Amino acid sequence: MTQTKHEIRSILTAAGVRPLKRFGQHFLIDGNLMRKLVAAAELRPDDVVLEVGPGTGALTEELVRQAGHVVAVEIDRTLQSVCRDRLGDRPNFTLIAGDVLGSKHAIAPAVRDALRSRQRGLGGRILLVANLPYQVATPLIVDLLIGQPPIAGMYVTIQAEVADRLQASPGTKDYGPLTVLTQALADLQRIARVPPEAFWPAPEVDSAIVRVIPRTGEPLPEATRQRLFALVHGCFNHRRKTLRWSLRNLLDADDLAGLEFDDRWDLTQRPEEIDVDGWINLARMLAEKPSRPG
Repeated sequence: MTQTKHEIRSILTAAGVRPLKRFGQHFLIDGNLMRKLVAAAELRPDDVVLEVGPGTGALTEELVRQAGHVVAVEIDRTLQSVCRDRLGDRPNFTLIAGDVLGSKHAIAPAVRDALRSRQRGLGGRILLVANLPYQVATPLIVDLLIGQPPIAGMYVTIQAEVADRLQASPGTKDYGPLTVLTQALADLQRIARVPPEAFWPAPEVDSAIVRVIPRTGEPLPEATRQRLFALVHGCFNHRRKTLRWSLRNLLDADDLAGLEFDDRWDLTQRPEEIDVDGWINLARMLAEKPSRPG
């Protein structure tokens, strides 16, 4: 399944390219870790898998072998050609050329449409299984958690510092919007440490394989999820300011006054002092507040 560094070099040389730092291209060359990533997903024949940054197709080939359909998104034009040459004849493989993110806070419409279409045909789960390019990891995880179509699980290789933010505790430097949104909506597990030498070219940081499983028991309503997203991003943009200072720019005067007189909320706290349940409760209260007549 795994391509060696020599094989990847040969593929790229034949295509006339080399890894591009601006696309975060680091190819996983450790076979044990790649097998661990795939095994964690426990793929089924009716699953639709999203892979971001298939590169030279080593992971893709195994995903195509085990899943019902693989939708791979590649931004690098030359690597798009590599993927088409290696996998274009597979009936359960779709390559989307471009950026997986249509905007900063939304998956590209073509990607969403492809996932929905393949899922309607197969009836199974939608999963993300990928060695994620570093620059898309955080927005992609958040977008898949709060957006549509619903995703059943993410099994990804990401920077260790991103994994730290996913699992951070209140009051720490790593605690932020990614922490709150992920812990509010999903269960997390760090599966393995991935050292720099597991990649070619080797990055300057450690990485990690993580499992992110959205909760299905009592999911937050859409309005609460969207309110939570707006609150944590708006407040953590000024993480050294108090909640009162930040909420003045996010709430109308009546809502802010209501919080001032509600003893459940201490508006002198800073965003990193509020635990995940506190953020959820605040978002739920604001989302469920009856709208006033116009």
